[in-house]
Amino acid sequence: MTIEPTGIPVLILKEGTQRTAGRDALRTNIMAARAVAEMVKTTYGPKGMDKMLVDALGDVTITNDGATILDKAEIQHPAAKMLVQVAKSQDNEVGDGTKRAVVFAGELLKQAEELLAKNIHPTVIVSGYRKAMEETLKLLDQIAVPIDINNEELLKKVAKTSLTSKAVHDARDYFAEMAVKAVRQIVEKRGDKYYIDLDNVQIIKKYGGALLDSTLVYGIVLDKEVVHPGMPRRVENAKIALLDAPLEIEKPEIDAEIRISDPNQLRAFLEQEENILQKMVDKIATTGANVVITQKGIDEVAQHFLAKKGILAVRRVKRSDLEKLERATGGRIVSNIDDLKPEDLGYAALVEERKIGEDKMVFVEGCKNPRSVSIVIRGGLERLVDEAERSMRDALSAVADVIRDGKIVAGGGAVEAELAKHIRRFATKVGGKEQLAVEAFAKALEGLVVTLVENAGLDPVDIIMKLRASHEREEGTWTGVDLNSGDLVNMMERGVIEPLSVIANAIKAGTEAATIILRIDDVIAASKAKEKGAETGKKPGEEEKKEED
Repeated sequence: MTIEPTGIPVLILKEGTQRTAGRDALRTNIMAARAVAEMVKTTYGPKGMDKMLVDALGDVTITNDGATILDKAEIQHPAAKMLVQVAKSQDNEVGDGTKRAVVFAGELLKQAEELLAKNIHPTVIVSGYRKAMEETLKLLDQIAVPIDINNEELLKKVAKTSLTSKAVHDARDYFAEMAVKAVRQIVEKRGDKYYIDLDNVQIIKKYGGALLDSTLVYGIVLDKEVVHPGMPRRVENAKIALLDAPLEIEKPEIDAEIRISDPNQLRAFLEQEENILQKMVDKIATTGANVVITQKGIDEVAQHFLAKKGILAVRRVKRSDLEKLERATGGRIVSNIDDLKPEDLGYAALVEERKIGEDKMVFVEGCKNPRSVSIVIRGGLERLVDEAERSMRDALSAVADVIRDGKIVAGGGAVEAELAKHIRRFATKVGGKEQLAVEAFAKALEGLVVTLVENAGLDPVDIIMKLRASHEREEGTWTGVDLNSGDLVNMMERGVIEPLSVIANAIKAGTEAATIILRIDDVIAASKAKEKGAETGKKPGEEEKKEED
């Protein structure tokens, strides 16, 4: 960048730096962000389509999960990357509603473009959007319906609504039931609040079978097999020792040399090793344990002794799985075998090795009151199993959100239409040029409904007019669009229900992304760093030789 007030060039920025300023910068950023929103738009809603993403290695992902699409698309433009971050934050915060957040940000930017064309300053638009967002969040809290979180049927409806747009549509009733049972099992009450850590729901994917062959296990599934062929493959009324210690002779940290001059000495040495391992196994057996699960290794000699005592053993289990077992079985992880006591053992009605697809797995199930559960997802296609896992995570998140919130709203465009009506009324109170920005916010909310309708192949103009009229006539209504017939129906009665936090978070995140992009009026991009020697045509590391005079 050079400035020449007196004809003398003054270099301010590094050579090769590109600068776009003013309306050009704003227009470019809006265009990039809207392109991302358009990419996600067609996947929105129950009639949304899927995307096929192929990475540099040729791995294929087929999904309509917003966060996955944006993560795998490897977007480069800095403004467009903001929408990727919006999707990620929405996914981390509430686990669902990523597409809504991104599409809403795109709609806000589309409306902002029209206002910029009327010479309304970006700061005015940003201020109007912020006021509208605050009012929307207040309204949402007022119109949301409080629920009884013990109402299992209602929780199932929330999970089903989340699964409607997914590839598992045909098995959604079954998946919704599994999601509700899993979340209800791991929920903890801390004071007045409910705490749910979804890491306590272990999801295992196994290609083969059908979606309806998926199972919920009240316990943990270990992707390992029993270590010794002489061990039992099924143990009922299992008393489980959870170890973070090896059942083998540890090698010394420093190199040691043992000089043996007599075969008897060698024999005594080996017998000593055997005795140490036998004592370890005897110690475990005296506590009453009939199952041993360890994070470390188990020596072949120790395997033999365990098998003789009829103890089932699994080794090299992940730390996270061991912690889940601790929560599920009520046992305690022990780091030193000498410290193992009968009260440290966990309990499960059944520990059994089963063959799932091509692999053998150990099922620990029938725990008394497990605080950790497992879901085994099956499917006839590898890509379908991957998508089913993503769908299940969304359903689990939706159920967890509604238990935390204790409040719900209706889907199918009902909540957006109701909010848009109130925001239009609020715009008249704001007045001035900001009123136009607040009205644009209401239009962006309706833009979400338009996207739903368009993706279902229906006429948006006709339906939006009918929907507006219906909401104006009846105060506080939950009228939305039946995307199969195009009729207006009460979505709350239809059971199309969403958690309050999913909508609130999407509106908040979408608005914040749009306002950040609108406030940028200068883009200064540094020149790309080149490899040393690239300019001179030399290979990296090749030294320059000075010519001798």
